[in-house]
Amino acid sequence: MKKVLITDTILRDAHQSHAATRMRTEQMIPVLSQLDEVGYYSLEGWGGATFDSCMRFLNEDPWERLRTLKKYLKKTPIQMLLRGQNLLGYRNYADDLVEKVVEKSFENGVGVVRVFDALNDPRNIESSMKAIKKYGAACGGVCEAAISYTTSPVHTLEYFVKLAKTYEDMGADNICIKDMANLLLPFDAFELVSALRKALRPETKIHMHTHNTTGTGDMVNLMAIKAGVDIVDTALSPLANGTSQPATEPLVATLKGTEYDTGIELEKLIPIAEHFKKVAAELEKEGFLNPKVRQVDVKTLIYQVPGGMLSNLMNQLKKAGKEEKLNEVLAEVPNVRKDCGYPPLVTPSSQIVGTQAVMNVIGGERYKMVTKETKDLLAGKYGQLPMPINEEVAAKVLKGEKRITYRPADDLAPEYEKLKAEVVQKGYYTQEEDVLSYASFPEVAENFFKWRKAAREGVDSDLAKTGVYPV
Repeated sequence: MKKVLITDTILRDAHQSHAATRMRTEQMIPVLSQLDEVGYYSLEGWGGATFDSCMRFLNEDPWERLRTLKKYLKKTPIQMLLRGQNLLGYRNYADDLVEKVVEKSFENGVGVVRVFDALNDPRNIESSMKAIKKYGAACGGVCEAAISYTTSPVHTLEYFVKLAKTYEDMGADNICIKDMANLLLPFDAFELVSALRKALRPETKIHMHTHNTTGTGDMVNLMAIKAGVDIVDTALSPLANGTSQPATEPLVATLKGTEYDTGIELEKLIPIAEHFKKVAAELEKEGFLNPKVRQVDVKTLIYQVPGGMLSNLMNQLKKAGKEEKLNEVLAEVPNVRKDCGYPPLVTPSSQIVGTQAVMNVIGGERYKMVTKETKDLLAGKYGQLPMPINEEVAAKVLKGEKRITYRPADDLAPEYEKLKAEVVQKGYYTQEEDVLSYASFPEVAENFFKWRKAAREGVDSDLAKTGVYPV
């Protein structure tokens, strides 16, 4: 029998997709022991935007959250999302920081690392994968390499199979199909999983990650299961569907008694879901969960805009007083993406393309205003783009700036010791992990360190009482 394994995203991607990653650790703790007894393959609970959000908005140490999760999750591996050479931030980091982040992630409780690169450039995840294999070996850690799924003239079935084989040869234990915008349609999912199952080694697990933005997520999972996928991502129903993952409970019920039976008991999920209903209500009351994110939006298939990216576009237009320009911006996104060589729209490329689309619309002239990130993307500083860029646009944007064709991180000198000295000099150092927090988000981390010091030592009682959501 082909038992289907489930990764539940309720502790990370579900609330990142629905509520701007605002779930607090204290809202998770009451049901962590129950989640541990369900029988999941893994629980995604760390990485992605949680690192930024913990410090920026929740006055939480992200490393302490990881340690807390591990305290309660004694049987179920904690899964994290790592952005390859971008780690937990949005720029390329030196290899010594890549190695240190992976080392500390396993040391503090991670069991599965899903690593991806926004451009699907294998050079940008090579250092991460080597570190995952090195530091995960002692604790049975899993290296899961993700292919960022998208559609374009170059992103063919053959392209994805070749990429998956490359990642497998680099040491991946699992291959994840990362369908971040829910663009993968059900029959295409069947074809892709079938091709991967045929090409990959029998022991290499295939993991399907999709969302339900376009309303096809449940069908994608089912067709992937029929084609032989090993693991699927779902989210418990209170924070499922729409821009999040398809719901866990319906899939468990659907597969029960079949050859794909997950072995998960629906009765165990119901009380946990009841808890997260209350959490979802709290997040909605606090203004972080907009009911609109749970709706089906087929425009995603046209504009290829992931849910988180759509929220960012709306916020940018609102700040500029140009909310009525949303449809124009959505129509401009595919044009910018084509100009930039068809990068998949996932962090950080989604933010780069989206912001440039906003500027092109509200600026009155395309590429009149250009972000540094757009320049760097076109100059090759994020990695190899899937297709040649628009040379006319490149000439206008780069203005003769040199392009690179080698691995961008090759230009970076070791960073860890220098950053550690800065943290120590400023009086914020309490653990090695503080350096990694500072490396990821210097200003945000420093503000968090000030708050933490005030709260612990009573240095500034007013600062210590600023509340849960500092600005």
